Amino acid sequence: MSHRDDAVVLKDEERQPCEIWTRVMGYHRPVSSFNIGKKGEYAERLHFRESACGPLTPCRPEA
Repeated sequence: MSHRDDAVVLKDEERQPCEIWTRVMGYHRPVSSFNIGKKGEYAERLHFRESACGPLTPCRPEA
């Protein structure tokens, strides 16, 4: 039996909205409460991954 056989499948009417929170000015707030300017700033955010640095993996900017 594969992992997919155990997957739970929900109908659209069984789903519920997911509230997204983010950190703003030192505290957490729901994105739904943002004004139009703050929603624009949130949409323009860049996402990145930070890799670990150490003796075997020196820190270098990715190309």
